[in-house]
Amino acid sequence: MKRDGQLELYDRLAARLKEAHSRVRSPHIPQSARVPLARKLLVITAASKHDLAGAERRLERLMADIDEGRYGAAAGDVRTDGTP
Repeated sequence: MKRDGQLELYDRLAARLKEAHSRVRSPHIPQSARVPLARKLLVITAASKHDLAGAERRLERLMADIDEGRYGAAAGDVRTDGTP
């Protein structure tokens, strides 16, 4: 039963990551913010291999930041390695 829940979470996270990558490439995102946002997405994608639930939480926070116009380095919350 737990395995089925993980597959559902994996599918949901994969769809959300795909959506997030599309949004980062959108013309509404300033060019200067795309690199930090793309780095965050790469970190979240890598984390999803080991911690689906944690990656989903991080992705939700990132999507909320994008929705509210907080774009990574402009908000001062991106380290040089791209982690939040």
